[in-house]
Amino acid sequence: MCLRCVELNRRSLLVGGGVAAASLTTGVAQARIRPVDMQPLIGPGFRPTDRDEIGLWQQMARVEEEVAGSNILIKDPEVIRYLQNLIGTVGGPAAKDMRIYLARIPEFNAVMFPSGFSVIFSGLLLRARNEAQLAGVIAHESGHFLRRHMIRSWRDMRRKTDLFAIGAMVAGVAGGATGVNTGDITQLAQLGTILSLFRYSRVMEAEADAMGARLLAENGYPAIEMSNTWEQLIGEENASARHRRKRRRRRGGLFETHPSPESRLADLKVSAAEVTVPGRLYDSRRGRYLQAISPIRKMLLDDQVKLNDPGASQYLIETLARDGWNGLLRFYEAEVWRLRNRQGDDQRAAAGYAIAVAYPDAPPEAWRWHGLSLMKAGRRAEGRMALSRYLSMQPNAADAPFIRQMIS
Repeated sequence: MCLRCVELNRRSLLVGGGVAAASLTTGVAQARIRPVDMQPLIGPGFRPTDRDEIGLWQQMARVEEEVAGSNILIKDPEVIRYLQNLIGTVGGPAAKDMRIYLARIPEFNAVMFPSGFSVIFSGLLLRARNEAQLAGVIAHESGHFLRRHMIRSWRDMRRKTDLFAIGAMVAGVAGGATGVNTGDITQLAQLGTILSLFRYSRVMEAEADAMGARLLAENGYPAIEMSNTWEQLIGEENASARHRRKRRRRRGGLFETHPSPESRLADLKVSAAEVTVPGRLYDSRRGRYLQAISPIRKMLLDDQVKLNDPGASQYLIETLARDGWNGLLRFYEAEVWRLRNRQGDDQRAAAGYAIAVAYPDAPPEAWRWHGLSLMKAGRRAEGRMALSRYLSMQPNAADAPFIRQMIS
């Protein structure tokens, strides 16, 4: 898939979708909502009875049809089954009615639509260090659904906005959803428009945080991972800004509506302490998470480094490596510098490839670039050996004829 196309087109989705994204709020509530005060407002098999909400669900059915047909969805059956089971665990009493889709967009984001289906971005799976962190995001989104924030926001917006403008906006999105289903990213980006109708208040976002912390702890996850996730995201944005020698930007929606992310981080820590029961064992389930995403983790890292944001990518890789380095992480650490391509980066990348191939799980590409780096440095015998190792691992690679000619 064309990552440049993703980078160009995903912004339009994020602008609209960011208002409903996991951990993307309109700021920290003036008074923190306590998890103990959060009770679901809907139960299993919920269906709307009010006329306006019925109409909204009908529109969302067509939107979901469009999402389901998009060609940017990752449809690995094992990964999707894992995600569906996870939302079934932390989704609360209406969890069995929720559906989940995974979009190949290398950004931290997740969106819950008014009728109970959710879209999460592949960049979220890369950034989560364990199952608890991913579950916390999903629980936050489920909190919006369980507290009926969508219809509440919809009604509030209708009181304040030109009804003709609302009608045109909804008709445009629904028309795209019922038209020719090309499924490309531009069409999916149009769906972000409808999410601009649901601008959650600070209180609603605080409710979703509190509800999420409660759902997380009730299902045996350490709720502190919600604040850990937020802390990592702040660190990533700071690292990106430092590399560009600029102030922290509010990229794509992550801090678009957050005047004080540090305050929200503090609130999440307090909520985690409140829902944690002394003496109870909590499990982040990191091993199960890594096993679940292992079929696509290489793709997730590849998509990230090709965004050409070296500060963010390096910070992200080092954050993931807090749980232990491996060949895959070392290889993509080297890729960060090769793709940046400033003075001295080729030597830095070459050293990284040499480190990566020392790990038994180094990907074939690590041997390829290690061999090419050795050849460039005049160490041809060692380079041929490394390239031969690459060919033994990837005999049908697209560049295999070229590599064979080089080493013959």
